[in-house]
Amino acid sequence: MFGIGTQEILLIVLIVLIFFGGKKIPELMRGLGKGVRSFKEGMKGIEKEVEKEEQPKN
Repeated sequence: MFGIGTQEILLIVLIVLIFFGGKKIPELMRGLGKGVRSFKEGMKGIEKEVEKEEQPKN
């Protein structure tokens, strides 16, 4: 995965814990999840619009 090993991932997690603390991380993950969900919904909307435009007009 991009040349990132277990030790690097653990170091990143440790740094995030130090900066944000244990209480703030769930809030950050919820926000990240909402952002990803919103992005996916937007992509689905764009795909539907493209499919409608590609349908032959009778």
